[in-house]
Amino acid sequence: MRVIDYFRQGLRLGAERIAFIDGDLHVTWGETATRVERIASALAASGLGVGSRVAVYSPNDVLAFTAILATFRLGAIWSPLNARNSAEANRHFLQLMQCHCLFYHSHLEAEALALGAVLQAPQLLVCIDREGPDGIPSLAEFMQRGTAAAPEPPDGNDILASVFPTGGTTGLSKAAQWTLQTWETLVSTFWQCLPAAEPPVHLVAGPMTHAAGVLALCALAGGATNVILKKPDPAQIMAAIEAHRVTHLYLPPTLVYALLDHRDVRRHEYTSLQYMVVAASPIAPAKLREAMEVFGTVLCQCYGQAEAPMFMTFLPTRDLLSGNDERWASCGRSTLATQVAIMAPDGSLLGPGQRGEIVAKGNLVVPAYHRNAEATAAVRSQGWHRTGDVGYVDAAGFVYIVDRLKDMVITGGFNVFSAEVEQVILSHPSVRDCAVIGVPDAKWGEAVKAIVELKEGAGEDEAGIIALVKERLGSVHAPKSVEFWRELPRSPAGKILKREIRDGFWQGQTRAVG
Repeated sequence: MRVIDYFRQGLRLGAERIAFIDGDLHVTWGETATRVERIASALAASGLGVGSRVAVYSPNDVLAFTAILATFRLGAIWSPLNARNSAEANRHFLQLMQCHCLFYHSHLEAEALALGAVLQAPQLLVCIDREGPDGIPSLAEFMQRGTAAAPEPPDGNDILASVFPTGGTTGLSKAAQWTLQTWETLVSTFWQCLPAAEPPVHLVAGPMTHAAGVLALCALAGGATNVILKKPDPAQIMAAIEAHRVTHLYLPPTLVYALLDHRDVRRHEYTSLQYMVVAASPIAPAKLREAMEVFGTVLCQCYGQAEAPMFMTFLPTRDLLSGNDERWASCGRSTLATQVAIMAPDGSLLGPGQRGEIVAKGNLVVPAYHRNAEATAAVRSQGWHRTGDVGYVDAAGFVYIVDRLKDMVITGGFNVFSAEVEQVILSHPSVRDCAVIGVPDAKWGEAVKAIVELKEGAGEDEAGIIALVKERLGSVHAPKSVEFWRELPRSPAGKILKREIRDGFWQGQTRAVG
């Protein structure tokens, strides 16, 4: 199926129903469908069509989301452009994609005008919320340019529908090709994992260019109402869940921690929630248990990446409640359309409990990186996609992520997986979030160091944190030092930027390992 067909599935449930809530603005399915057709028609009249590359550069906004739907209606390729990325990263991505059209919000006009210079002909810019300078049309004006319905887009498993950046923040991000088969597998797996008897109310709290927007597109197939927040503010998230009776919500662990740390988190009512999906990075088991107590038995986890989106594995609430304590550190079992295994450095597959690189195959795995055959070959081994994550699978098939290969600390000849240490530190009552890295050390080569972000009003407790890790994991894993930072640097998707933290400690070194 084509991506636009999932929107049409939801439309059949009633054109008068509300498709989007954006602040005080309520937009029906019928109104959205009309705009989608008119934007697609105008794009076609401007010389764009199947295979053209279209980017949307905006904060979360219903008109921006409508432009994404129109891109799929045309059969063009959606190229997500994150408003929080650096100008260098966005310019690199547009050039990599050889983009033709950029829809932008006036809040980002200066940056958008600069990015317009790298667009391919016809170098089309459209300001979604008002008229831009030098004849750049508003979206309302642009929609008048269409004179006839755009041709129906083609269908077929191998047709390219979108290309997602893999998350780089330095302008060097690769781009994962999502075909219609990728989308079909993703949407089907979404509904297998998160079924709903009635159309969901889905909260778009994170950037719509990342997982929150992807899940919003998946939810449309079931006639969802998507509630759009301009920014992932904890107070706004809690209020929106209560006010709009939200049923489905995705959050990265860092945002879950921020909610739990908020003084009003237990003053709101969350009984409407059916699924709070935690993804993007492993969540500490202690925080997961706390979230279950606060929000109800609705917590679940999934594991994916741009190269195999969202649902390589899934851990439903029932598996958390019926399993042993170890399972709270798992990201679940492989989903129906995906095989997950553990691979040794020599390419052999490992048995239960053995640690190695997590690999996957199936229709959820994307076919390639865009215009980068060398990078594609580097992550493929004997028919498997190499994730770059270290983990193991237990005898029951539950997958455990231990670390990123590149984040492993080698201290005194021993391998220390930073994620394991972080999970212990996150169980300390004063800790809101943390990052564990290796820093230069004359004796050990690398020394384990913890960078800690404290909860509001909490006091520093370096000795207590070190003692906690030593008790749980042993002296090798215990940090040799702890620093307390007011705020950890994060990517637009909410992930802690460990490389940025680590680089600050390795400046002036002849090499970046111990």
